[in-house]
Amino acid sequence: MHLGMSLAMPSLPVFSSLCAAVLTALLSTAVMAQPSHVTVDRDAILVDGKPFVAVGAAGQSRFGLLKQLGATTVRTYGDETGFVLDEAQKVGLKVIAGFWMEHPRRGFNYRDLAQVGPQLQRLTEFVNRHKNHPALLMWGIGNEVEAELKDDTDVWPGLEEAARLVRRLDPNHPTMAILAEAGNDKIVRLRKHASSIQVLGVNSYGDSLPSLPGRVRAQGWRGPLIITEMGPMGQWQARRTSWGAAIEPTSDEKAAMLSRWFTALQPEVQGQIVFYWGQKQEVTPTWHSLLLQGGEYSRTAEAMAAAWGGNTPQGNRAPRISLFRFPAGDEWNKDQVVRAELAAEDPDGDQFGVVWQVMAESTDLKTSGDAEAVPPVFPQAVREPGPKGAAIAGLQPGSYRLFVTIRDGKGAAATANLPFRIR
Repeated sequence: MHLGMSLAMPSLPVFSSLCAAVLTALLSTAVMAQPSHVTVDRDAILVDGKPFVAVGAAGQSRFGLLKQLGATTVRTYGDETGFVLDEAQKVGLKVIAGFWMEHPRRGFNYRDLAQVGPQLQRLTEFVNRHKNHPALLMWGIGNEVEAELKDDTDVWPGLEEAARLVRRLDPNHPTMAILAEAGNDKIVRLRKHASSIQVLGVNSYGDSLPSLPGRVRAQGWRGPLIITEMGPMGQWQARRTSWGAAIEPTSDEKAAMLSRWFTALQPEVQGQIVFYWGQKQEVTPTWHSLLLQGGEYSRTAEAMAAAWGGNTPQGNRAPRISLFRFPAGDEWNKDQVVRAELAAEDPDGDQFGVVWQVMAESTDLKTSGDAEAVPPVFPQAVREPGPKGAAIAGLQPGSYRLFVTIRDGKGAAATANLPFRIR
């Protein structure tokens, strides 16, 4: 407050108007902050009585961009849920709040009360902490808890106990189980032993996606189906080199695949959640990462926007890679110098920068998305880098990958990598 400013009270009519305006603002904020009432009607999800389609991504960053692309939903896995709920609320996204249930494949025993009891207590605290948040859509109970088990008999009663607890604590938001693919009869077992699950989530990738709804419905599931992780191709589905390295699609190829899956699935499912809206090392730092470390989006964001009725910032399109190869083949002796060829362009005519990087082939490969270490980088191996290629030399025998990243300086990028081996 400046010196000399009058401190006189406003006249009564003005004062009354100010009070009314403040009260109206407070009431509006209170209404906006009310939790949604989410219900299931056959295969439909209803938010406050209106049909809702859960399209979006799993992740915890750049929610404003995700919303701009046309997303409605973010999916979490556990501890990050509180932060994600708050950030999603700011931009108008709903959240599938994931609670992490431990996996039998990692030693958890669903018959051991000493293990199950504390997990259910954590679940109780989790639901009570978040159940009145206005961004909450539903509860994602576990993630692929049944994966990699020869005998999953104990998993389904464990899911039922958790879902029944959640429904008792919060009848206003549905329960969802998330499975690793549909299997031959795992959904039959889920229906039989976990009837408190109201929404089915299935993680599926690549060529498995178009047939997923039919395979799920064939097992008798009639409720809402959300694809809770979807991607253009999993590393287990990819072609491999002669020494077994999975060949990753370029960002352009990933976008084309996703576009096909979106189109095929939209009439058949009640939600599509792409994986992963952020950065994740899994085989490579780019395989499942929909964003670069600097937050740049790739052409996959354009596919998402086209499917969901959104747009990229200022309509900016990502650079394109039309050619990336080793003309001399992907194996050579350590005393050779081999050149990679690159052909790239920007559809908007933007100037772009090209970054080259050699990394060791990952040896810390895990299953079911478990955390992996980032492989070592060899900056000295890249020679004569430029916008049309780079030379590789000076490496010891072993398996490696050459990565190229192209940035347009306006928030978009293209990525690709080539596995190679030094004899």
